[in-house]
Amino acid sequence: MVRIYHGSFCEIAEPEIRPSRYNKDFGQGFYCTELQRQAERWAQRFDSPVVSVFEYSEPSELRILRFDSMTEQWLDFIADCRIGKLHHWDIVIGAMANDQVWNYIADYIAGILTREQFWVLAKFKHPTHQIALCSTIALETLKFVKSYTL
Repeated sequence: MVRIYHGSFCEIAEPEIRPSRYNKDFGQGFYCTELQRQAERWAQRFDSPVVSVFEYSEPSELRILRFDSMTEQWLDFIADCRIGKLHHWDIVIGAMANDQVWNYIADYIAGILTREQFWVLAKFKHPTHQIALCSTIALETLKFVKSYTL
């Protein structure tokens, strides 16, 4: 079991996948991270920041896509998800496109940057971590532990 964190404006004891008006890095899902400080930064975007803590076990029977670093496949996957393309993965784990990298990805998708230009700019950015639980069966891998207010 691994502890993972979700930053929000309220406690999330029973996670669910809610449709969003924005296309996210790994598509629709419930997003968490192994990095407690990162979840705290996510929560601090809200007036009442709360971090929910879960225990997570990674079952082998689920379809899991893992990106160990920012790669060509990672870029293509995020670009597809950002334009609304659906995927079949239950869980996607990998680097998060932070605000600066997201801008580079948006410029790449729009054709403003070439793939080569994207990598020149992105190589100096330190990606963060995210786990997207993209199916209801993936949510069953979580056990709520507690929450705390910042």
